[in-house]
Amino acid sequence: MSTANSQHYIDLENQFGAHNYHPLPVVLTKGEGVYVWDVEGNRYFDFLSAYSAVNQGHCHPKIIAALHAQSNRITLTSRAFHNDQLGPFEQYITSLLGYDRVLPMNTGVEGGETAIKLARKWGYTIKGIPQNQAKIVFASGNFWGRTIAAISTSQDPDSYGDFGPFVPGFEIVPYNDLEALDKAFQQGHVAAFMVEPIQGEAGVIVPDDDYLSGVRALCSKYNVLWIADEVQTGLGRTGKMLCTDHAGVKPDIVILGKALGGGVFPVSAVLANHEVMNVLHPGQHGSTFGGNPLACAVAMAALNVLVDEDLPANAEAMGQLFRERLRSINSPLVSTVRGKGLLNAIDIRPFGDGKTAYDVCLALKQNGLLAKQTHTHTIRFAPPLTIDREQIETAADIIANTILTIAK
Repeated sequence: MSTANSQHYIDLENQFGAHNYHPLPVVLTKGEGVYVWDVEGNRYFDFLSAYSAVNQGHCHPKIIAALHAQSNRITLTSRAFHNDQLGPFEQYITSLLGYDRVLPMNTGVEGGETAIKLARKWGYTIKGIPQNQAKIVFASGNFWGRTIAAISTSQDPDSYGDFGPFVPGFEIVPYNDLEALDKAFQQGHVAAFMVEPIQGEAGVIVPDDDYLSGVRALCSKYNVLWIADEVQTGLGRTGKMLCTDHAGVKPDIVILGKALGGGVFPVSAVLANHEVMNVLHPGQHGSTFGGNPLACAVAMAALNVLVDEDLPANAEAMGQLFRERLRSINSPLVSTVRGKGLLNAIDIRPFGDGKTAYDVCLALKQNGLLAKQTHTHTIRFAPPLTIDREQIETAADIIANTILTIAK
């Protein structure tokens, strides 16, 4: 453990770093499985999982072994040359998820940008949309990053304020509203609809059971590509390998990230079938680090862990147990419990002298569990998918006791 205390590291960040985050006052130095430790040696349950990037648990030995082995051979070639990890990774992930082709990138927001470029190119070259008139429709409340394109679709003033002008050709329709989506498609020149199957940053907003199947039907009816942003919901988080699997439907384009890198290396990917992916030609899109051999080796190990340990099934079972425990908390502070798999949230009613979900998160930290609020009154709970029943029960006890103590 470090000899310096937490405040030392917090002060360094405050003095020398950009003030673009407001983290909880904890400085982490070690992680293993569902636990993390701070520099003072205190252990916590991690119920954020780096926004679902650590689905396989912290420092999973199989993923770390793949990282070490590949890092001792070759780490980066750029796409100017072939490498012996890219092809096997591409074959594995496309076979696993049922798509013809994959385009690897590095971060989730790069995946979103890639999907939009693909959709626009498809719109012009395949659908026949007049040049520079292609529209991409997004759901209200979306969050897929903070690039200029991403904030051009945002309705959060913290994301878009003072950063304009914004990217044209984007339209917003209400989330979970098939009638509004139908009307948007009727206007014509729509290349794609991009949506999170469950909205994470918006507060774990779960749509109606028929929403995703309705999206599929409308996109097929109007010849519009359905882009599923599964960066946070994908790879087992909601109890299926992809969240769209719950509805038994298949998007035209799927964006993956976060857990694809197993929590140790940034990896993202965009999957599609031939008709969509083949619109791209050399020089039209790419990344120096996209598809690098280290990332590919890590991603294959990360996917193998999900499959070999059947983590989606564990997420389904532990998620049901966790929601049952949350719903049993008899407190006026808790207004709503919702989620799917191990992506869950509770809404906290304001209490005390203007206290919010952030104050509950501070109290949870004091009691050995780390979670983070979103949109003032919501706490998202998303532990690693490796969590077992005993750990779920212990964590649920911490949450219940913390809330009941605060409410007194």
